[in-house]
Amino acid sequence: MKRQSAKELMGESFRELAKRKPINKITIANIADNCGMTPPTFYHHFRDKYDLMAWLYVSDAKNIMRRIGKDGYQWRDTLPDGMRYFAEHKSELLNAFTHTSGREAFLGYMMRANTELLSTEVRKKLMTEKIPEDILLMIKIYCYGTVAYICEWVADNMPVSPEKAAHAMENCLPEPLKPYLYP
Repeated sequence: MKRQSAKELMGESFRELAKRKPINKITIANIADNCGMTPPTFYHHFRDKYDLMAWLYVSDAKNIMRRIGKDGYQWRDTLPDGMRYFAEHKSELLNAFTHTSGREAFLGYMMRANTELLSTEVRKKLMTEKIPEDILLMIKIYCYGTVAYICEWVADNMPVSPEKAAHAMENCLPEPLKPYLYP
């Protein structure tokens, strides 16, 4: 049996609270108390609740990306899985968009995190840490555009299915990036 780490427990606590109250009304003490921990334990792992929110997003995104290369799972499979993730966490995201002063910071963090995750996949294919500047620029533009669309999609009550949105994102992938992401 896998035991949850303190960070995972605090993440679950935050998500549980975010389903019931606005994020700007959730305190560190609320998060810690809800999972049987103390505020100092929280601060041992996170700077603030926005740091926790970012950690949750990155951890969940990494879990999706880790599946690449296993049992025939490809990069393109991360797109519908990612969109289903956003659909599943819609209320949490809308809460963050509506009830935080750090919305732009959180969106920026999502953009940077997606850029890093996609860059990691390209680095694996290149077998080097250095990504050519033109390829890195395409990764950034693609990731920034898809994150902006995801936020609009969530806020507009998901006007198309996660699968249809994922298909459109795949079709928007710049041609020069495809050799790095497809077998």
